[in-house]
Amino acid sequence: MSGLTYAEAQKAIEAGLAKADEIGQPMNIAVVDAGGHLLAFARQDGAIRASIDISQRKARTSILMNLPTGDLLPLVQPGQELYGLEQLSGGMVAFGGGIPVHRGGELVGAVGVSAGSVDQDTQVARAAVDALT
Repeated sequence: MSGLTYAEAQKAIEAGLAKADEIGQPMNIAVVDAGGHLLAFARQDGAIRASIDISQRKARTSILMNLPTGDLLPLVQPGQELYGLEQLSGGMVAFGGGIPVHRGGELVGAVGVSAGSVDQDTQVARAAVDALT
């Protein structure tokens, strides 16, 4: 099974940008391969600069954990089994906006989005991933 191609990453970016335009929130959108390496990135005018890094970390966290980043939130709270996870692997992200991409049951990449609310980030990431499935 092959991983995501650059053309597919661009397709995901375009779908994410369209969703960001639809909801009226400028975004940073990152697409990574199965190793967590950046394939494509877009930063819309007006998207906050801190989210450049956050979007890439969300995508990478989704790869490392093979989960949407939003699924990690309850697991990283004080007293929970993954408390402190955000401090590992160069800084993981445990709130919504990162979604892994699977093909034929195999993890092939991920999308990370940041610059809006968690709900907005997740909506845009979902639109990007849906463009690939």
